[in-house]
Amino acid sequence: MSMAIGNANCMKAEINMTPMIDVMLVLIIIFMVITPMAPLGLETRVPQNAPHRPMVEPAGDLVITAVADGSYVLNREPLAQTALQARLTNLFRHGAANVVFVRGGRDVEFRRIAETVDLARGAGVSRIGLMP
Repeated sequence: MSMAIGNANCMKAEINMTPMIDVMLVLIIIFMVITPMAPLGLETRVPQNAPHRPMVEPAGDLVITAVADGSYVLNREPLAQTALQARLTNLFRHGAANVVFVRGGRDVEFRRIAETVDLARGAGVSRIGLMP
């Protein structure tokens, strides 16, 4: 608190700056400590140059449809479960795109979709997309 010196009849109102300066110094110190801990940005992968080899373009997208009766359809070609994995392995060995889309109807349980994804992974597919 400030102290008025002089005549007691005359009162002066003064703001005491000392507590406000103390608070400001503490805030400055807190911000100086917190600022170096702030994240600098997102981690990203930088694209690399592709090796110079001829690319084999696929004939089209590969879509696997799981049917409720236990069979599969690969681009309108009906297949059994064992034939599907052999067919996928053969396709990806001969340069098909490494992307497969999996689709199931409303009456197909999700367990069948998960089995289809496992079959594709077992055949060497690295990227699998789900379709409604």
